[in-house]
This record gives sequence, C-alpha cells and structure tokens, in this order.
Amino acid sequence: MPVWPLPVLWTLALGWWGISRQDSVWRDEAATWQAAQRSPADIMHMLGNIDAVHGLYYLLMHECFVCFGASTTTLRLPSVLAMAVAAGCVAEVGHRLAGVWAGRGAGMVFGLLPAVQFYLQEGRPYAMVTAGAGISTLLLVTLLQAPPGAARRRRWAAYGAAVLACGLLNWLSLLILPAHLATLAWTRAGREVWTRWLTAAVAATAGVLPLILFSRRQAQQVAWIPPLSWQMLIGPVVLVAIGAVGAAVDRPRAGRLSAAAVGLPLLAVPQLGLVGVSVAHPLYLDRYVVFSLLGLALLVGAGLAAAVRAATPRFPTAAPRLVPVALALATLALLPQSLAERSPASRVDDVVSAAADVARMKSPGDGVVFVPTWRRDSAYVCPGDFTGLRDVALEEGPTRSGTLEGREATPARIRAAMLARPRILLVTDAAQAAGQAPGARDRVKLAVLREYFTPVADVRVRGRRVTVYERRGPVRVDGGRT
Repeated sequence: MPVWPLPVLWTLALGWWGISRQDSVWRDEAATWQAAQRSPADIMHMLGNIDAVHGLYYLLMHECFVCFGASTTTLRLPSVLAMAVAAGCVAEVGHRLAGVWAGRGAGMVFGLLPAVQFYLQEGRPYAMVTAGAGISTLLLVTLLQAPPGAARRRRWAAYGAAVLACGLLNWLSLLILPAHLATLAWTRAGREVWTRWLTAAVAATAGVLPLILFSRRQAQQVAWIPPLSWQMLIGPVVLVAIGAVGAAVDRPRAGRLSAAAVGLPLLAVPQLGLVGVSVAHPLYLDRYVVFSLLGLALLVGAGLAAAVRAATPRFPTAAPRLVPVALALATLALLPQSLAERSPASRVDDVVSAAADVARMKSPGDGVVFVPTWRRDSAYVCPGDFTGLRDVALEEGPTRSGTLEGREATPARIRAAMLARPRILLVTDAAQAAGQAPGARDRVKLAVLREYFTPVADVRVRGRRVTVYERRGPVRVDGGRT
C-alpha cells in the first residue's frame, strides 16, 4: 500500500483550513495579485523593470486567474497543491530509504512544520519551488536505486527539467544541486551516474543562467535585506543540529543510500550555502531555502522509524502506535502556531483592510496619497474602495509604466496637486515615521500635509494606517492664491 496518499491529504487539509486568512492579502501577495491580472504581454513588459526573478510564477498565476477568477483561494490554492506534492514526494523518499513508518512520519511531519504552514498559504512561488525540489529528489533516489536502461535516460531528463523549473521560479533553488552532489559523493555513485547527473545539472543551470544575469540588474529589489548577523544564524544552526541528530539515529554509512545520505545534505547545504552567499551580499531569507525542510522532515521520519524498530522487540503491540501518537502530540503542541499562521497578524500588513478603511472614510472630491509609493497596492487590489478619489501624485499607471506601483509626478507637481484638494487621505505603514520617507516625492507629500493640512481622522489596523487630512485655509501656489 503506498504511503504518500495520507500525507498528501493531510497537507491539503492543512492548506484548505483558513485559506482566506479572513480575506486578507499582504504586500508580497498583492504583487502577485496585480501581476497575475495583466496580460502576458504586460507581464513581460513589467519584468523588464521589476520582479524578473518571479516571471514564470506570474505567468502561471495569470492562467489561474483567467481560469478561476481573482480571489484569495485562487491566489493561494496553487501553493497548497504544490506543498501537498512535496509532502507526497518526501513520504515516498522516506518509504524507499527507511521503510513505511519513515515515509509516513516524514510526509506528515513536513506538513506540520511552522515554516511549511506559513508558505503553504502564501500566494508566492516558494511552495512551487519546494514541490520541484521534492520531485527532483525523488527522481534522484529512483535513479540511484534503478538498474541501467532507457528509462534512466528519460528520468535523468525529467530530473534536469524539475531542477530547471525550480531555478526559473527562484534561481536560488539551484542550491539543491550541491545538496544532491553531496548525496552522490556520500553514496559513492558510479561513473555513469556522475556523468548523467553532471549533464543534467549543467543543462539546468545553463537554462537558468540568463535569468540570473538579467535579474542582477534589478538587485535594488533586495537591497532592503539586512546584512547577516549572529541572530540570523540561530535558525539554520538549530535546524541543522536537529537534522544531524536524525541522521545519527539513521546510522549512516558511507557508500549506502539512506535517509541520512539524502536528508542531511538536502537540509544543511542550501541553508549553509545561502549563509555563505549572504556573507558577500545580504540575501538570507528563510523563504529562499524553505525547500530544504524536505530534508528535515525526511530525517525526522527516519528517526521515528528507528524508534519504532527499537521499541518493537519489547513492546510489539504498542510500537506501531508510536508514530501516530507522536504526530498527534506534535499537532496539539503546534496548534497555537498553526492558528497564528492563519491570522492576518501573521503577515506584516494587510492591503485589504486599509482599502476598507479608505472606503469608509472617503468623501467625494478627496485626494489620496501613498507613502511610500508601494502602498498604492491597496488601490490596485481593491479598486472599488478607491472609486471617486483622485490619486494626486500618480502620473502614469502601473500597467503602462511596466511597474507595480506606477510612476509619480515631479515633487513640484505633487505639491501643487495636493494643495488643490480640500481633503487628502494618506495611506501608509502603521509604524511609518515622517523622517523615514524613502524619497523626495514622499518627503514632499509629508511636508505639505504637515504644513498646510490638519489630521481629522486616523485609523491603524493590520500593519497599515489611513489618515484623513483637511486643509487649514487658502495657500499660495506659484504666486497666486487658492
């Protein structure tokens, strides 16, 4: 009986539970929402300016939105399905390498991991990358176990295609290649395996290389990532330590294909590799290597299977219940975390709640400004809530400009347009301070509001802030009066 159906259904159930997150959408998902509703030609135009690294994902999500309509379910369901595929893959790998209990344990544990539950319901490409990593790892294990033949050539081609797809969704996922390289070295693979793996790896890397080179032109998008610190190393160190314990329990031996030989490199190499890259250029974000948690789940599953084997001689009846009991206890222990991940508060902000506040607080003839300019995503995700408002700073819309936030007018024109309005709504971050405005245009917006307007209403909710300003009186504009 196959072991993968139960982990797949388990992960699907976890993903469907609270998938709307109370109808909230945060800023990263808002980028997906905006891009997916453009035509393929408009998406390609945008990728020339921003988010080239996510181009394939945006095109895939465009097709989802065309087929099923724009909704939070459509936004997140592809990630749920992808993580379910990943769970099935790690369950099958565990079964093949360490037995039934290892497979069941690995697949079920994977869905429970807090980071997996976070990205399970995220309208971003990281779950799809994890699915591709799971497929490529399962194919590698299959190839290492299979006899030579024509089917091996087809499977190596499929392996290369899976790695290529991962790389096109996020090129940092190519860190899976050195992880698989470590597995080949650990198991002392033969020359034919090395040759075919190298061919597939080089072909996949070559396919992703143009994207890598082009996306480096947009390096300013990740300029906000902080430099590596000792605090940031705590997570990777803890994960690798847990994985090392699971690998030791599996009793790894050089030259033997085992859960440790596959799981420990899959966990450790991407984590440590990204840390190494971040020493030279700050890039460390856990979402870039969330696929490495496949290795952690595999090692935990192997550890559970080892516990069952150790308990069987003395407790033959109770031993088979060890894994279900451990999973039940883990589910209960992680229940508060699971509930938190399905709350809007689990994300930095919520563009939908800000839009709802705007709809409630606006009046005919009002103007609206956004600080920073990227907070305009509330208007693009919920355009109906902004009907009747004049975006006084916007000069060219996002689709035409090939951007996510549009292009704004010069500071002088923004100032004049603001002074022509009796009331202005400001949409910003809840924690935004006036001195932290990132550019000249935003500084002008805040300066005009501070000098000529008075706040009359202010709401902060779910990481965003909407403030209504009324003009205090007539002011001079270019020598005249208004």
